Amino acid sequence: MTTTAKRPYRGVFPVAPTIFDDRGELDLAGQRRCIDFMIDAGSNGLCILANFSEQFVLTDAEREQVMVAVLEHVAGRVPVIVTTTHFGSRICAERSRQAQDAGAAMVMVMPPYHGATFRVPEKAIFDFYRTVSDAIDIPIMIQDAPVAGTPLSVDLLARMAREIPNVSYFKIEVPMAAAKLRDLIAAGGDNIEGPWDGEEAITLMADLDAGATGAMTGGGYPDGIRQIIDPYLAGRREEAMAAYARWLPLINYENRQCGLQAAKILMKEGGVIGSEAVRHPLQKVHPAARAGLIEIARQLDPVVLRWGRQ
Repeated sequence: MTTTAKRPYRGVFPVAPTIFDDRGELDLAGQRRCIDFMIDAGSNGLCILANFSEQFVLTDAEREQVMVAVLEHVAGRVPVIVTTTHFGSRICAERSRQAQDAGAAMVMVMPPYHGATFRVPEKAIFDFYRTVSDAIDIPIMIQDAPVAGTPLSVDLLARMAREIPNVSYFKIEVPMAAAKLRDLIAAGGDNIEGPWDGEEAITLMADLDAGATGAMTGGGYPDGIRQIIDPYLAGRREEAMAAYARWLPLINYENRQCGLQAAKILMKEGGVIGSEAVRHPLQKVHPAARAGLIEIARQLDPVVLRWGRQ
């Protein structure tokens, strides 16, 4: 299951949703179709078990089922990042080792947090990532996102990149992400192997201008994000800008209206999967929001709306 892709990993690595049936049970056949679509639509790689994958509604046993099913099905076609976030250092390290052994190309880990108030100081964050790194030989992507409520200074991130061997990728999706990416690249130099954009690509052009080389977006239209990132990385910024202007209404609608359900809605509408169900207590988006998403998407003719109908 070893991927043939070479480091540094670059391009579009969307988050794969976790597919359920209408009863809320895992649909592993649907999961495999989802993965095939995402690869066919141009994903340079994939991320699984992230927040946009509803990782927080899965049991540990279900996490393992999804991970094994996806990695076996991908079979090295593209690199797969497995999210292994956990508050406990030892548990996160064990999850990361398990992901590596199953064929993951990288793990993505948020800093330790729990609820609204449980946080740890910078020294504990540093030691947490060092514990994870000591357990594996593959890269670690630090996810710097508001949901953790944990400030990660540029100095701390750059120090971890210098001093912790496997910490080398950074998904920056906090406010003023471009400024932080620019400062991180300046502070960390060659130790910053992968400065990446996140948050559904809502700030993608600014982040590319700041030096981002990868984007972790929603899973519904990797072909659209490729139309932005490919020309940009090839030095054709005006072409990338024009593509960003075309796709931004859909990116915005996903980011602001439908969230993690956007990919499932588009995949269901295009016949990729049989159900767009999310697990309770999550609630389905309003039918008007669903219709608005599809209306905008149809104007762009993404692969997702044709893949399952061919």
